[in-house]
Amino acid sequence: MSFMEVLMIIIPSTLLWAAPLVFTALGGVFSERSGVVNIGLEGLMWIGAFSSIVFNLTFVHVFGNWTPWISLLAAMVAGGLFAILHAVASITFRADHTVSGVAINLLASGITLFLVKYIYGKGETDIIQKGFSKIDIPVLKDIPVIGKLFFQDTYWTSYLAIVVAFIAWYIIYKTPFGLRLRSCGEHPMAADTMGINVTKMRYLGVIISGMLGGIGGGVYAEAISSNFSHATISGQGFMALAAMIFGKWHPLGAMGAAIFFGFAQSISIIGSSLPLLKNIPDVYLLIAPYVLTILALTGFIGRAEAPKADGVHYIKGSR
Repeated sequence: MSFMEVLMIIIPSTLLWAAPLVFTALGGVFSERSGVVNIGLEGLMWIGAFSSIVFNLTFVHVFGNWTPWISLLAAMVAGGLFAILHAVASITFRADHTVSGVAINLLASGITLFLVKYIYGKGETDIIQKGFSKIDIPVLKDIPVIGKLFFQDTYWTSYLAIVVAFIAWYIIYKTPFGLRLRSCGEHPMAADTMGINVTKMRYLGVIISGMLGGIGGGVYAEAISSNFSHATISGQGFMALAAMIFGKWHPLGAMGAAIFFGFAQSISIIGSSLPLLKNIPDVYLLIAPYVLTILALTGFIGRAEAPKADGVHYIKGSR
C-alpha cells in the first residue's frame, strides 16, 4: 500500500469522525466565552443523537432524501431546549456549573435510554434508511493530489463543520454580539456597566452551545452509528470538551484539536487496515483516543487560560 493510498484512507475517515467533535467543541466555546462552564456537552450530544434518529425514523417517508438534514434541525432544536436546563440551574439559580453539567449528562443518558425502551420496546432504535453517505465533490475532486485526498469519498457534514468553525470565529471576534459575549466571560461587571445584559448573553451562549452540541450528536448518529443505543455516544462529548480546552477556547483552535481527536478515533477503527498499525492489538487502538484526550488535557490545561469569569456567578450590583 503506497503512502498516497494510506492518506486516501486516513483523511476522509478523520474528517468523518472529527465533524461531530467540531460542532460540539464550538458549542462549548460559545458557552464558556459567555462565562458558563459546560461539561454537559456529552449529554447534549446524547439528546442530539436520540432526537435525530427518532425524527429520521418517524418522518423518512415524508421528507425522503432531505430527512437527514431536517433531522439535524430537530437535533439542534432539542439540544438548545435541553441546554436551557443548564442555563436555568447555573445562571438563574447560581448552581455550581460543574455539578449542573454532570446532572445534564446523567439526565440525558437516562431519559433517552428510557424513551428508546418505551418507544421501540428494546434497548436500541432501528437502523435509519436515509443517512449521510459519502460523496465526491464535482470539479474539486479532479484537482491533482488534493482532490483525491479531500474531495472524494467524504461527507457534506465534514465540510459543514469546518465552515461553521470559521463562521463561529467571525461571530465571536468580528461582531458586536461576539464582543458582548466575550466581555461577559471576561469581566461581567464592566459589561453590565456598559449596558450589556449579562444574564441574557449567558443564556444565549448556553443555548447556542446546546444547539451545536445537538447537531454534533445528530451528525454522529446519522453519519456514523446509523441508530441510537446505549453505546452511540461514548465519550465524544468529553473529547469535544478536551478539544475546546486544547484549542484555548478559540473556535479555530477547537476545530484543529477536534480534527486531531477525530484522527485518533479514526485510527482506532481503520488502524487494522494500515500497514504500520495492523500488528498492534485492537484494544490498544480502541483506547488510543481516550488516552490522547487525557494526555492533551494534562499537558496543556495548565498553559491554556480560560475566560477570567468562566464559572463565576454574576450578581447584578455586587462587587
